Amino acid sequence: MTQVRTRFAPSPTGFLHVGGARTALYSWAFARHFGGTFVLRIEDTDLERSTPEAVQAILDGMKWLGLDHDEGPFYQMQRMDRYREVVAQMLAAGTAYHCYSSPEEVQAMRDKATAAGEKPRYDGTWRPEEGKTLPAIPADRKPVVRFKNPLDGDVTWNDVVKGTITIANKELDDLVIARPDGTPTYNFCVAVDDWDMKITHVLRGDDHVNNTPRQINILRAIGAELPQYGHLPMILGSDGVKLSKRHGAVSVMEYPAQGYLPEAMLNYLARLGWSHGDDELFSMQQFCEWFNLESLTASPAQFNYDKLAWVNNHWIKQSDNTRLAELVTPKLLADGGKLEGAPALPLVLALLKDRTNTINELADAAMLFYRQPNPDAALMTQHYTDAVKPAVADFAARIATVEWTKEAIAAMIKEVLAAHGLKMPQLAMPLRLMVAGQLQTPAIDAVLQLFGRDTVAARLAKFA
Repeated sequence: MTQVRTRFAPSPTGFLHVGGARTALYSWAFARHFGGTFVLRIEDTDLERSTPEAVQAILDGMKWLGLDHDEGPFYQMQRMDRYREVVAQMLAAGTAYHCYSSPEEVQAMRDKATAAGEKPRYDGTWRPEEGKTLPAIPADRKPVVRFKNPLDGDVTWNDVVKGTITIANKELDDLVIARPDGTPTYNFCVAVDDWDMKITHVLRGDDHVNNTPRQINILRAIGAELPQYGHLPMILGSDGVKLSKRHGAVSVMEYPAQGYLPEAMLNYLARLGWSHGDDELFSMQQFCEWFNLESLTASPAQFNYDKLAWVNNHWIKQSDNTRLAELVTPKLLADGGKLEGAPALPLVLALLKDRTNTINELADAAMLFYRQPNPDAALMTQHYTDAVKPAVADFAARIATVEWTKEAIAAMIKEVLAAHGLKMPQLAMPLRLMVAGQLQTPAIDAVLQLFGRDTVAARLAKFA
């Protein structure tokens, strides 16, 4: 097999969206599977819509996901001389020609074709043919350069996702490949880039299917080898409509802000159009070993936030607690948490992470250890009753001598319950309120052990 060379080639007209991230992931994984090369190319010829901020958003998204490129990023605007060189070669070879029709004249041609029930198209007025007399060149009008598309036959390719696709050449008019000012157009640039960068496999969204026959014809005209194409179906929202902002976050960089881990995002995106049996949870190393084009699905996938949360929960549980602490700390501090003199954050997160779906939820859950408790007065009246007060006092007295481990604290709680004839909730609820300020916490023995002997004693003393 020829060395695999894939590419991700976004246009910097906005953020890196979920669909683009999936395309990048599949292209990256295919290159990694075969020990090939993954190229990053920024297709920035749309000067009106391309922005430096959008370029940076793409680079930031790729970096957060960990989709490292081997070559690039290449910028099309820095390759203008190369495109002009190929245009000149095509003009000399007769596979392209100058067209002096004005935009208004071209629109009139399209309107005429539409009125006749035909596909709107350029009618070939300036296309040179043997024995054909071309019109007089209008004064002071700069021409565009058009590709001389074949008139007969079909363009057929075996799409690795959709199967065999055939489009008749008569459906394609002579594409403009250079504007009057000499700047090249999208499909032409893509074809030249894929040729120069020796791309072997092009994976992209199925909104590009109509571009493919044009690019294939250009590649054939310049004598280039054709890559294999695979067009990925769109990602839908829960309502079956193309994923958009109204479904929630679409920009990849909104997900870290919402508390998702990159490995969870990659794991989830991998399954939106590809499968390996019933496997749902896997590392990127495993994914690259498994990934193949035959397992890509041709039907659209639905983006499900509940499923993403479940995957994220798995990867939070798998994560190193020190790393989680680094992610949680900014939110804790922003919410007013005080870390100094409080339990070590990695130990707290080890206790809490099994039950949270996002880093933000984990930070919220951890806050009970990093703020002063302020229990609701009505709850205190409800749970800190006269029947319970002697048991709490007994518990507070035993704190000074008990070994400060989870197991020893649990045993001591059982002794206090037995001595006072109480059940666990009758003692645990007021202890939670006094020490943590809330009724919902993990196991009381684990919580007390993390708070530390001195803190627990001081907080209970306030209610003695």
